[in-house]
Amino acid sequence: MHYSLGIDAGGTYTDAVIVRNRDDTVIAVSKALTTYPDPLEGIKNAIDGLDKEYIKNVKVVSVSTTLSTNTILEGTGFPVGLILVGNYDLTKELPTPHYIQVNGGHGYNGAEAAPLDLEAVKKFALEVKEKVSAFAVSSYFSIRNPEHEIAVKKAVFELTGLPVVCAHELSQDLGAFERAVTAFFNAQLIPISEKFMQTVVKEIESRGMEAKVLMLKCDGSVVGIKKALEKPIESIFSGPAGSLVGAAFLSGKDTCAMIDVGGTSTDISMIKNGVPEMSEAGAVVGGWTTRVRAIKMETSAMGGDSHVWVKEKKITIGPHRVIPLCRAASLYLGFLQQLKVNPMPSKIIMGINFQPTKFYIRTGYRPIEISKGEKEVLDAVSETPTSVSEMYTRLGKYPASYQLDSLLQKRLIQAVGFTPTDALHVLGDYTEWETEASEIGAAMLGSLVGMEKEEFARHIKKEFARNMASGLISFFLDGVDKTEVRKIFDLESPAKFKVEVPVVLIGGPVVAYQEELKNILDAEIVVPKHAEAGNAAGALAAKGVRRAEILIRPVSMAAPDLEFFVFSERGRERFGHYGEALDHAHSLGEKLIMDYMADSGLDPGKIRIEIDKREIVPDGWKNPMETKLVFLGTGNYASA
Repeated sequence: MHYSLGIDAGGTYTDAVIVRNRDDTVIAVSKALTTYPDPLEGIKNAIDGLDKEYIKNVKVVSVSTTLSTNTILEGTGFPVGLILVGNYDLTKELPTPHYIQVNGGHGYNGAEAAPLDLEAVKKFALEVKEKVSAFAVSSYFSIRNPEHEIAVKKAVFELTGLPVVCAHELSQDLGAFERAVTAFFNAQLIPISEKFMQTVVKEIESRGMEAKVLMLKCDGSVVGIKKALEKPIESIFSGPAGSLVGAAFLSGKDTCAMIDVGGTSTDISMIKNGVPEMSEAGAVVGGWTTRVRAIKMETSAMGGDSHVWVKEKKITIGPHRVIPLCRAASLYLGFLQQLKVNPMPSKIIMGINFQPTKFYIRTGYRPIEISKGEKEVLDAVSETPTSVSEMYTRLGKYPASYQLDSLLQKRLIQAVGFTPTDALHVLGDYTEWETEASEIGAAMLGSLVGMEKEEFARHIKKEFARNMASGLISFFLDGVDKTEVRKIFDLESPAKFKVEVPVVLIGGPVVAYQEELKNILDAEIVVPKHAEAGNAAGALAAKGVRRAEILIRPVSMAAPDLEFFVFSERGRERFGHYGEALDHAHSLGEKLIMDYMADSGLDPGKIRIEIDKREIVPDGWKNPMETKLVFLGTGNYASA
């Protein structure tokens, strides 16, 4: 008998699920803590929790992860050099201090707008090569002619040996700045994604599994893991996409809304008749608009491991993720006593980085571009939880808050603190770890706002549930200000929002919020069996999907019947006749689909290709002024 293995490496847990291929039944689930910064141990532990008899008969391994999303949300990606070619509007904020704008770029029809200043590119590359881990290049209208991006990529790689990502390789949509942002984040994620994907493949091979390895993308489809490494940006939101597909799969409801509570964020999306609802615009993550096709989703930077902190009697949840106190007490010997005696910071320094429940741990990452002051602070942090008072003793002064922020963003340290997970421990709703640590933390923070520990924990749980409910309603009320929707849930009123589709909860202890949400919303709230591993199940339930877009236009509008350009992700090609261009476009589109599906390990005989053809034909024209062909290929896993 053959099986499939789904793996989801989240910010907190790594889940593994075994599905029996014969009837698509989940027959085993295993959970392990995600190991940081290297996920290998967490993946090993999750797989070790499964029966070896299942493992040796696995024929398909499909993986989803929230690591890329969390990297962008938390600002902890690797440094990238950004090269903009053409007339960019640099009044817009850029995601990196390491950038340059040079002459070059093309027009709407692929004609060169200005010569490429390759010398300026080379000078910039040499100046920043020791400060960055990769480069991204975006040129004006590279979707019509990518030759300047290709020339920059070749020159920069020859000089630095570092990865270089071109915007045209990732998107064929208009929007030069958004393509630049997409290329930047793709380059930023390459070291993280490469390490993660190599880890997965190595682990699969070491166990003797002869299995196809697939990666879930943010549109709810799968891709071969080698292809996934070329475009790691497409794995942003793959965790939530997996949860959405998994929610429908586990609940048996082809149409439903989904709330996925992870460690770092809460994600809301919807599936209709088995097809994820897609965003009209590109995926937006961390406030940045990309040109990546993704499911339509409402995301808040609030998860089970979000930091709960107090300043001037105001309680804030998030936006940063920390190790919960309960888990830290289980992981680090002596931490419970350390927490008990930790002094209360003075009101003068009290803030997000200075709390009676806040500690810091070195991660083991190698520092890149670190200041002298940051190095001093880093040296004062141990590989076990270190309090600010301990850092004061070692430094002779308190560390600057901005230095701690910088070290956190560079992944050189991670934090421990009170979280919603701790609140659930205090209330007895979820008791996986050391409850006493959570109770101490709730008592400490509660004392700052005049609450007993149970009252403080109930407040956090209620606020979390209200945020889940308001996020769901914001998803449905597109265009309505989110802050106004959230205010409604603070009103004491007998009125309720009615939701006419089932709402499926996915994530670790989501059952703890089921009754709370029923009190807030008039809706069917479903927690399916194996909800704690919805992402991993969704990674197996997903299909292979490939979309290719090809454009045909006359070379000259003055002589529209003489020659034609075919624009595709492969670049710009020239043909003497419209029929010849159209035939080439059809064969190219089908080849792009089939090559992609083959790389994804899908059965070529089970691929379905749909073609949407749209033409603009002015009066009196023999041939179209523009022909747009959109190829959509779908396929299921090949049965082994």
